[in-house]
Amino acid sequence: MRRLILAALLAEMVSMGALPAAAASFDCAKARKPDERAICAHRELNDQDVRVDQLYGITRHLVPMGGRDAIMDQQRAWLKARQTCGANRACLARSYDQRLGELNSVMDRVYRQGPF
Repeated sequence: MRRLILAALLAEMVSMGALPAAAASFDCAKARKPDERAICAHRELNDQDVRVDQLYGITRHLVPMGGRDAIMDQQRAWLKARQTCGANRACLARSYDQRLGELNSVMDRVYRQGPF
């Protein structure tokens, strides 16, 4: 049920044009770091990047004020850790899978806290 609510929310954002169809969460024309270039060059990584960016944005806005700083700190730490993958696609994919799992866990906690 929770996943369906999230999917509906994301579908609504897509229909409003909030999600780019095929673009990373950053400007690929300015990508200089190996991880960024790999993300821009590979559709699967690009798609994961967009999913993380959108879920991070939703999560950041749904958690109470006290939790937002923690979410933002975790995102910055994850981005720094992602850089250590360089252009290694398997490492980047694992990094994205891990971050998506973390963000989904936050969403699960948010869902348990109240009716929507």
